Amino acid sequence: MIRLVPNINFPTGFSQVYSFEETALVRKLHEMIPGYQPTPLVSLDDLARKLGVKQILVKDESKRFGLNSFKGLGGTYAMFRIICRELELDPGTATLNDIMSHSDKISRMEFITTTDGNHGKGVSWAAKVFGCRAHVYMPKGSKPVRAQAIRDAGCADVEITNLSYDDCVRMTARLASDMGYHLIQDTAWKDYEEIPTWIMQGYTTLFYESVDQMHQSGIDAPTHIFLQAGVGSMAGAIAAAAQSAFEKLPIISLVEPDAAACFFESFMTGDDEAHPATGNAKTIMAGLNCGEVCSTAWDILTTLARFSISCSDDITIEGMRTLAHPQGNDPVIISGESGAVCAGLLKVVLEDLRYVHIRQQLELGADSVIMLINTEGDTDPDNYKKIISVA
Repeated sequence: MIRLVPNINFPTGFSQVYSFEETALVRKLHEMIPGYQPTPLVSLDDLARKLGVKQILVKDESKRFGLNSFKGLGGTYAMFRIICRELELDPGTATLNDIMSHSDKISRMEFITTTDGNHGKGVSWAAKVFGCRAHVYMPKGSKPVRAQAIRDAGCADVEITNLSYDDCVRMTARLASDMGYHLIQDTAWKDYEEIPTWIMQGYTTLFYESVDQMHQSGIDAPTHIFLQAGVGSMAGAIAAAAQSAFEKLPIISLVEPDAAACFFESFMTGDDEAHPATGNAKTIMAGLNCGEVCSTAWDILTTLARFSISCSDDITIEGMRTLAHPQGNDPVIISGESGAVCAGLLKVVLEDLRYVHIRQQLELGADSVIMLINTEGDTDPDNYKKIISVA
């Protein structure tokens, strides 16, 4: 099932802090990290022909830093900024060598976060990069394989709680205050916005890599960008960067599981206020299973996203299988439950006659150049194999 709602407040704003110029420090840091290289921007030409659009581009973040996800981009940049602040270093000039010269102090720094998987892995890995420690808490229902992946990625203690994601976020915020840890959470609320902004700025590296890769291929800009929205941090950062990068803003659509569709339901009210999701929070899209929006992302997306779309789990299953069993000469893309939902949505909307009205609202047609982000690979390998084995 797919539902679409237009954003009646579009467009009214601009977020300069995500521009190419303002995020230069982000790319400078990422390029200093051993193993950095741009992830592929894959063109699915045969799928595009089958679906009747001009081009489908997929930024494949399953290949980022060996983490199977894009989240390390945000975790490293935010941790870098916090460390620079604590050590009174200038982030504009500090290098990794500068930071490592203070290893004794950094080793005593402790970070804390809540995650449904990928953000925690990014924070754990960032802690290993900088030589500090992290404490990671996960909501109820999190799979042990995801918790172990966080431990394996770097330097973190990991605990699966009996709390919902949003209650777990509140608990870690309290623990940070009580224990003197540095909270490094990828969602914002009143009086906690600076660090989430750094995390969001970290995500822009994948976007500006994509812009460069498009230009190298002779593509000026996409006409459409589909963005997964959990709390909305990644979507907000990419949307703001897109407005800065392109003369004409692409049609930006947010995509969520209907079991945790906080943006969709908030857009439905039409009152320009963020509302908690009312779904049952039962979805295989673990990375998008968030019931409350990031306040910073909300401010951006209410002005830049044209549509919000909610869909059932069968849509992301379709996407996982489509990318795993490609058309013609298209390459295989390994995409997990949260990574494939936009691909599944696009395929179903363009093929299923029940959704002709959505296709028309989205203005999808023969001239459409569509950008998708594969935000994760097979983060639950056993479930991934079960899903894609059914062609």
